Amino acid sequence: MLKRRLMPVLYLKDGWMVRSQGFTLHQFIGEPVAHVERMIQWDVDELIILDIGAEDSVFDHHRTDYRYPPVMTMLDFIERTSIQCNIPLTFGGRIRSTADIGLRIRNGADKVTVNTMLYIDPNGVEAATREFGSQAIVASIDYRMVDEVPLVFYERGKHQAGIDAVAAARRAEALGAGEILLNNMDRDGMAGGYDIKTVHSVAAAVAVPVIACGGAGTNQHFLEVLQGTEASAAAAGNIFHFKENAYPQAKRFLRSQLDDIR
Repeated sequence: MLKRRLMPVLYLKDGWMVRSQGFTLHQFIGEPVAHVERMIQWDVDELIILDIGAEDSVFDHHRTDYRYPPVMTMLDFIERTSIQCNIPLTFGGRIRSTADIGLRIRNGADKVTVNTMLYIDPNGVEAATREFGSQAIVASIDYRMVDEVPLVFYERGKHQAGIDAVAAARRAEALGAGEILLNNMDRDGMAGGYDIKTVHSVAAAVAVPVIACGGAGTNQHFLEVLQGTEASAAAAGNIFHFKENAYPQAKRFLRSQLDDIR
């Protein structure tokens, strides 16, 4: 029996760690290396790091008044993080080509998430799965409810893909993606719980693992999505930033309730 996972998601913008809400509000909360170090200390199952900066944004993390040496570029950050970590690392954001994927993998990423590329260059996604293996490609599917339909958006939520979340997941699986990161944009940062109905529908529609994301505000929310769906993992961002030992506490709670938690 495959063990299910609990996964923190860290959001980067302009070289700084941010708290995300609704895909539009981004509160700067600190130096990224420090946050990664905390995740390592917590011995998290896996770590997802997403660069949500605009296409023309600069990795402007050049301050020297921290106890950590500054990282100057995203690739520098990936390399340093991969050296520090002994856990699987997934990186995403601003990826437009197979070359972009290769750069991140060669600098230490175990997996790379693709989002916009699924719609502007599906052939490139397929080529990447052949070159690097399906296990290295995670399809990131962002959606919001429109007339009770989970419609997919890309390019940081700016463009509608014209398909719903189930169709997008099946399409990503057909392209060779080895995993789905399913994120409800409406629930991002709202701490009101996961979209159980859509997570269930997507997980039932594909054979690859589905990571549920968007809405976690309590440990009970993690339990609800893992009990109520076939999701392989529950992911969250904000809940792990503002509470001491938040991840270890959540993990202990889930292990007390479920038999299949890693």
